[in-house]
Amino acid sequence: MVKNRDIVIFGLQRWDKFTSTITRNTAIEMAKNNRVLFVNQPLKRKRAIFNKDLPFVQKRLKILHCEEDDLVQEYNNLWVFYPKMIAESINWINSETIFSILHKNNEKKYANRIKNAIERLGFKNIILFGDTEMITGYYLKEYLKPDIFFYLLRDAVTSVSYHKKHGTKLQPLLMKKADFVVTNSNTFEEFARKHNPKSYFIGQGCDVDLYSDIDGKLIVPDDIKSIKKPIIGYIGALTTIRLDINELYYIAEQRPDWSLVLIGPQQEGFEKSKLDELDNVYFLGAKKPDTLPSYLKGMDVTLNPQIVNEITDLNYPLKIDEYLAMGKPVVATSTSFMEYYFKGCTYLANTKEEYVALIEKALMEDSPELQQKRIKIAGEHSWENFVNKIYHYIEEFEK
Repeated sequence: MVKNRDIVIFGLQRWDKFTSTITRNTAIEMAKNNRVLFVNQPLKRKRAIFNKDLPFVQKRLKILHCEEDDLVQEYNNLWVFYPKMIAESINWINSETIFSILHKNNEKKYANRIKNAIERLGFKNIILFGDTEMITGYYLKEYLKPDIFFYLLRDAVTSVSYHKKHGTKLQPLLMKKADFVVTNSNTFEEFARKHNPKSYFIGQGCDVDLYSDIDGKLIVPDDIKSIKKPIIGYIGALTTIRLDINELYYIAEQRPDWSLVLIGPQQEGFEKSKLDELDNVYFLGAKKPDTLPSYLKGMDVTLNPQIVNEITDLNYPLKIDEYLAMGKPVVATSTSFMEYYFKGCTYLANTKEEYVALIEKALMEDSPELQQKRIKIAGEHSWENFVNKIYHYIEEFEK
């Protein structure tokens, strides 16, 4: 067990995101026995100019204008830092030489802001934890000089066009200079070992307590409670880079007696999609993370209708553990990772026709015994277990 240490976390996921995130939950768990600084990414200039209406951009602009604090204590041992700076938007640059110069300049400013926060908190001998990000934070090991730097590889983000451009080159280099790498899939472990022999598969975590309703006290919110059953539901960002609209449309069209409920922010492709044409499809919008278990309680079958691509095929979907922790039947796309990790406790579909058949099967088969089996499986993937595995490799490194 790692205790009484100072840990600095940076990564792709911002603190003020609508969904539960891996970085956020790991930080909360680590803060039970250590002091933790969660560092958000700096505001990019392009965002500051073209996305001023987004709430998280507005927050950072207020911080820049000293209207809000840049360092906020969220829990006893956990502080969240919003760097008071604008980073230049440089990812579009093709020249590696020019990109590298501007990249180092961005990183130096970023590191100086983090150093200031570290000094204000009195952090010493820090452990630096990088979560999947490989561009912002690439030089933090050099600038912050931590006692330990480790990297978590948990998503195929270099398959996304933004990170593919420069991240494909930078990620292996970042893993190489890490003291060790942890991953959430065996495939990522194999990839990481090509660049760092100290690379280890540790799975992933889930907020089991948040998604527990053993005492039955969770109250289903009115906006889902009023919808006709059975409710087939999805919780998460609605984006066509990961989700298959055609499958969702087919499910709802084929079974008008089912209600398809989608919870999460609509992104490009889902706004004004053909799903709006169907009377049994309900978009309930984004909800606060602590209310999601109550919405999940109102669902009869849960979905993860992913498009199979480089991003999704090897990805560990956090929502699967959350669905299982509530004992809910899960029907998901048969990706390589789902087949390897969740085959025995979920229904895996390869086609839209199989989705309909498996949802019907899940509705018919569901029972208290199966619900308890799912809850038990999710319980093995707690954030405590996940973080303890990280602690093990920190202790191994420090021997």
